[in-house]
Amino acid sequence: MHLIQVDSVQRWMEDLKLMTDCECMCILQSKPISTEKNEQNELMLSSQYSTCDNLQLLLKRAWIISTELTRISQKLEKNRWQRVHSMTVRVNCHVRSMINEYNTFTRNSSEEMHQFEKLLLDKCSEFTAFTERCIQTEDEQILKSIKSCVNETLTAVAQCFGQLIELVLTHEAQNLLRQIELSDSMCITESAISSLFSLTQEGAHLCRIIAKVDGILCLADILTDNSHSEATHAEAAAVIAQITSPHLTFTQHLSSFLENMEEIVTALVKLCQEASSGEVFLLASAALANITFFDTMACEILLQLNAMKILLAACSDKHIVDTPYSRDQVVTILANMSVLDQCASEIIQGNGVQLLMEMLFERSSSGNSAEAAACERVQQKSAVTLARLSRDPEVADAAVKLSCIPRLIKLCRSPTERNNSDSVLVACLAALRRLAVMSPDGLEDSDFQQLVKPRLVDSFLLCTNMEESFV
Repeated sequence: MHLIQVDSVQRWMEDLKLMTDCECMCILQSKPISTEKNEQNELMLSSQYSTCDNLQLLLKRAWIISTELTRISQKLEKNRWQRVHSMTVRVNCHVRSMINEYNTFTRNSSEEMHQFEKLLLDKCSEFTAFTERCIQTEDEQILKSIKSCVNETLTAVAQCFGQLIELVLTHEAQNLLRQIELSDSMCITESAISSLFSLTQEGAHLCRIIAKVDGILCLADILTDNSHSEATHAEAAAVIAQITSPHLTFTQHLSSFLENMEEIVTALVKLCQEASSGEVFLLASAALANITFFDTMACEILLQLNAMKILLAACSDKHIVDTPYSRDQVVTILANMSVLDQCASEIIQGNGVQLLMEMLFERSSSGNSAEAAACERVQQKSAVTLARLSRDPEVADAAVKLSCIPRLIKLCRSPTERNNSDSVLVACLAALRRLAVMSPDGLEDSDFQQLVKPRLVDSFLLCTNMEESFV
């Protein structure tokens, strides 16, 4: 009897230290900050300025719960019942805390959301009850029969949790967009756009939610409204850049985006042209670069707007295009526009071949890995652009006169010149082969035999195995 009592107390102590913090948070956050109704109303009115912080807290709590559910599943596979139960108790507390936290700052949440909150709490309680039964028996047969129920309940908790989070984030994104559309206050509008941008940085899932609730239409209105400041336009461009990232796989928002593409592209080109700082230019050009991956229509619009001339002129201003990241966006746009035949004459007129040649020399000065990666992208895309544009004899002739061929050979043969990047090597080999067709006299015989004549894959393998002293 004494042993049983000690064991129970020890179990209780172990569980207690895991649940105390969460329980305290639940109790504290269930209490009103003020008993005065007016004061509480004032608190609610001021909460719009901390929406971003509240959402970050919600996302952090959601991440913790998601991680814990994954760990529970792993422990369940190993029949670690004591750990499963203690972690289940902890998840239960986190869920309650998350719901309490959210309900303290949200307004006008839907009946559907309240139903999902109740359902999730019920499932969590059911889950905790199941795992508690499991630690009260050591009979393998009973545990085996209960395990399937525990697994089913865990799956139900995870599904219900995911649906609730989807509803909550959609609701908050809609609130932010509603603030942007309806508010007459510049301060509130800018705060809402900033919160929206913070959400997009949380990953593809949040970008999909914002796109799903027609966030692009709202952002298009901001970009085309001249009453907003440059900073507000830049924030809107930043959100568009996140939502339109080519790394995202969802396409539900494309229809509404394509319908408004011309006015969005026009506004972004204007923002690039009038940018007062490198940061504003970077955000606007990043959005344009992503848009050019969507459809050649975007590139055609850019040609009509003389965007090539604007971007090339910006690159000559070291206060505006002042980092490899900005040059990466510009050369991405040039590479995507270069599929159009009309682009060649624009490049010649704007001295663009000279710029592409300079970009082949892009190197990181800081040693920072992110900057080095940006420099690699600049080298790769400038070579790709040269390869595409050199189908035009005038561009190819200009490239040869600017000594592009020796530079491309150097990048192929010297791994350190391209930061050991295979993608830069492939792009340079392609550009070199295109120029060699237009100007075969520009290569020595050894370069032709090793870098142009063989299959591209053979030249690639030769260059990747090449020693530095070979040059």
